[in-house]
Amino acid sequence: MIRALLLSSRPLSWINTAFPFAAAYLLTAREIDLPLVIGTLYFLICYNLAMYGINDVFDYESDLRNPRKGGVEGALLDRSLHRATLWAAAVTNLPFLVYLVVVGSPLSTVVLGVSVFAVIAYSAPVLRFKERPFLDSVTSSTHFVSPAVFGLALAGADWTPGLVALLTAFFAWGMASHAFGAVQDVRADREAGIGSIATVLGARATVRVAVVLYALAGLLPLLADGIGRLAGLAALPYLVNTALWWNTTDADAESANRGWRRFLWLNFVAGFLVTMLMIAWVLGA
Repeated sequence: MIRALLLSSRPLSWINTAFPFAAAYLLTAREIDLPLVIGTLYFLICYNLAMYGINDVFDYESDLRNPRKGGVEGALLDRSLHRATLWAAAVTNLPFLVYLVVVGSPLSTVVLGVSVFAVIAYSAPVLRFKERPFLDSVTSSTHFVSPAVFGLALAGADWTPGLVALLTAFFAWGMASHAFGAVQDVRADREAGIGSIATVLGARATVRVAVVLYALAGLLPLLADGIGRLAGLAALPYLVNTALWWNTTDADAESANRGWRRFLWLNFVAGFLVTMLMIAWVLGA
């Protein structure tokens, strides 16, 4: 069961939520303290178990027909583990959430609430934001940007125009990434009656929207101050990778899975670049 829960939490993607929180908090607070440690642990493991575990439970029927499931792109949880997964997500998340609310401010608590709601609403029955075209991409982006916003709010950041521009760029990156990820499943989703940004726009238009959003993510950092302007360079590999499928059609949309697999590794390249910029900014501050 532990192995299944670990796989369900997508270890390959843990850094995608823990790093934004830790970086935002550390650059603002300028110290390593207990809220940083607890918050990083939360967004590293428990947050991802909730986000992906809930998804794996309520997407089980469609995942059975998806050849991509059963590896780094998603676990295929046996029915006997569904209840345990939901309980594990609740039990592991609650203590962290209580602590982060107690040490936080009204603003950070609101941000944390939005973040947790987005995690639940994306996959849970009735809400199912993942099946609501366009709202699916917005919610998915919230999953990755909200930890950074929470880290800033928890540390008492000064909300400058440059900082808002960087966060907006990050949000555009998140929407682009979700949209491109939806392209590979466009035919399967239509056959299963599942809505998504790709089922509405079609594979070709969705890829082009993703390219535009990646371009926006690359340009917005120019409004930031100092070395932060270079952060937009991290969006360029994603833009090039996605643009390779500029003319894809619904008939061959599954081929975009090659680009999606490359995307998973580009996250580490982009993370390295952003880390180097952060170090340079700290040394120059």
